[in-house]
Amino acid sequence: MTITESMRPTPAEIRAYRAENPKLRERDIAAQLGISEAALVAAECGLTAIRIESSANRFLERAEELGEVLALTRNESAVHEKVGLYENVKQGHAATLVLGSEIDLRVFPGAWEHGFAVTKTDAKGEVRRSLQFFDKWGNAVHKVHLRPASNLAAYEKLVEDLRLDDQSQDFIADPGAPANDDVTDDSVDTAELRDRWSKLTDTHQFPGMLRKLKVGRRRALHSIGDDFAWRLDTASVETMMRSAAETALPIMCFVGTRGVIQIHSGPVVKIGTMGPWLNVMDETFHLHLRTDHITELWAVRKPTADGHVTSVEGLDAKGEMIIQFFGKRKEGSSERAEWRSLAEGLPRLKTVVAA
Repeated sequence: MTITESMRPTPAEIRAYRAENPKLRERDIAAQLGISEAALVAAECGLTAIRIESSANRFLERAEELGEVLALTRNESAVHEKVGLYENVKQGHAATLVLGSEIDLRVFPGAWEHGFAVTKTDAKGEVRRSLQFFDKWGNAVHKVHLRPASNLAAYEKLVEDLRLDDQSQDFIADPGAPANDDVTDDSVDTAELRDRWSKLTDTHQFPGMLRKLKVGRRRALHSIGDDFAWRLDTASVETMMRSAAETALPIMCFVGTRGVIQIHSGPVVKIGTMGPWLNVMDETFHLHLRTDHITELWAVRKPTADGHVTSVEGLDAKGEMIIQFFGKRKEGSSERAEWRSLAEGLPRLKTVVAA
């Protein structure tokens, strides 16, 4: 079957194309069809998918009932998976926290626009159930996959309670494009940036500082000076991960969408590569990172009330954050010396000086 680019495929055409390409990942199928991932899921409504309320807070107040699940947050270049419970939820209007021992999230409910409960049977005949949430453009913000130890009855009751009357198979994404917050001109007041940066007392103040100055993250990193940020060789991300694994150094790994930032805190053990993918395959934490998508890798110093902390940050070609790493620490504690030494010792980007 050929899908013409001049027409948006119908739900039936989407399902047919999907059936003809059973080994392709959902995101790849959606990309090939020129549709959002949410449109791909919506085409299955009445078959393998059910439209549900997209309210992040309504879901999160019930999520612990599901028991052990797999939480998945991904962007174009990184997939972050954690096995555990949705526990210790602190709800808010603009931001909600999930502070479980394994599942640790910063949730931004305003970005959650569409929800689906999905039931699939895989090639081995095993039934896979999940809850999937998307933004207004149809991009996935967060997914929850049931595991053998999950509470199936609680899942079914949750789906029943959140089920919408509208079970349409059509999905039309918001016509506007997601904004890239990076500044494209050169109007950066470096003196003011450095003054505000130097006066930070908490890493959580950093995004707000950039918004107030109307400076994108990439532009800020390029402008601030190498006493606060310096470029690393992009291969340094694998060097850092393998060094952390070899020394059992606990780290924090952040991967986010517009609706969720998902965090791993602890050691990493099983590190491997497959093509461009750098993978962590530990018992409760899986990470899949497209290292070839990291256009810029930075080591960044941010002042806090407990001394400066150091992060390793990977940006894509658009200047958007792919992944971010810190040494594991508690609020009120200084940065681990081992992490600081590791981050500061990573190979820097080699610059070629013209003759």
